[in-house]
Amino acid sequence: MTLETHKAIDESLCGRLTKLEENYAEVRLHTSAAMLADERGLIHGGFLFGAADYAAMAAVNDPYVVLGAAEVKFLAPVRHGQTVLFRAEITGAKAKKRLVLVTGECEGARVFEGSFTAFVLERHVLEH
Repeated sequence: MTLETHKAIDESLCGRLTKLEENYAEVRLHTSAAMLADERGLIHGGFLFGAADYAAMAAVNDPYVVLGAAEVKFLAPVRHGQTVLFRAEITGAKAKKRLVLVTGECEGARVFEGSFTAFVLERHVLEH
């Protein structure tokens, strides 16, 4: 299967797509010093959210998919140098709306979970 969306993503910040199937995607985020929130090695949650969002959009895999809403939980801290695997699966679809469940695991522990609402538009969101 070929990725049809978010092709310009910076993998160093949002993770690398490692698996893509119909209605399912996996993104692996290798954390780096650029993602640090403090001197103790805590990774800023925004980078985790970005990778989860990327996984959700890849699971939908439409060139005109956009994020409409997200409800997420950060369950455990992630440290510099750790790798998080995000798994995204479409759990519902109606007309243009897609519901996507995303989980993130690091070293055998769940560190993230979220419900993402995406919309498949008829044209690019920036087109008038």
